[in-house]
Amino acid sequence: MTAVLGIALCSAALLVATLLVAAPAGPRIRAARRRPPGSAPRPWLTRAAESLTGLIGRRMGARSGESPLATALELAGVRLTPPAFVATVLCAAVVGGALGLAVGGVGPLSLVLVPVGAAVAPVAARIVLVVRRDRRDAAFVDQLDDTLVLLTGSLRAGHSLLRAIDGAADESESPTREELTRVVNETRLGRDLASALVMTADRMRSEDMRWIAQAVAVNQEAGGNISEVLAQVATTIRERGQIRRQVKALSAEGRFSALILLALPIGVLLVLLVIRPGYLAPLFSEPLGWLALAASGLLFLVGGLWMRVAIKVKF
Repeated sequence: MTAVLGIALCSAALLVATLLVAAPAGPRIRAARRRPPGSAPRPWLTRAAESLTGLIGRRMGARSGESPLATALELAGVRLTPPAFVATVLCAAVVGGALGLAVGGVGPLSLVLVPVGAAVAPVAARIVLVVRRDRRDAAFVDQLDDTLVLLTGSLRAGHSLLRAIDGAADESESPTREELTRVVNETRLGRDLASALVMTADRMRSEDMRWIAQAVAVNQEAGGNISEVLAQVATTIRERGQIRRQVKALSAEGRFSALILLALPIGVLLVLLVIRPGYLAPLFSEPLGWLALAASGLLFLVGGLWMRVAIKVKF
């Protein structure tokens, strides 16, 4: 047995020596001298992030069709590619699971906290996308009045409608700048101007923008003074904006009450965990307590959605 082991070790040593001798020699110039002037070595964390993003990008690129995630990121105004966003969510999920394991320790509580901590990241990412898109849509609606003023001024100065939209895109702020630039680019590629405006209205979920698209479509078919038509549309949109802001002010009390009702149970739970941690210990150590936490979380979610629907005024 000893002889066989010795022969195996000698054979392995001979193989390693042969590889070292036969392998081609590496570059004799140091890596620091072979880099272009002014370039700094990238940290290992950056290289790891790029590798993970590239792997996710290749997996996502295998799917056919336009990625819904890319559309959601664009509509939310997030300056990240879909692979980078997915990689960020995955890293956050791993961190959340690790925190759940650290809090729960080695025990049955970790079986609940680890998946819950990992699930917080995708849920939070979805909420962030929805909130950012709502804010972007609201900003677009608020800027629409000023946009129409720029359009009517350019039209009265003698510019064409497409040139007026291009000029308004240059003078407007985000997100109106991006959306009008998109309209101009699609029109230059051959799409009808009215159709491009309708698509913008659908993307931004704006009924006011749909009126502008209809006014442009009617003008293209029947002719007329488009500047006067847009001026009338601007007056109507301005009045609707005043009513919208008034309704928002009148419903502020209901929205504030909803926030208090949602924050009250969480606040009471945190206070009890600080002043009397043993009082709530059965919730985290007993199966019946886990069931109570799951039921309370479900009721909390249903109540939040109910209040959201109750205080949201749509007209």
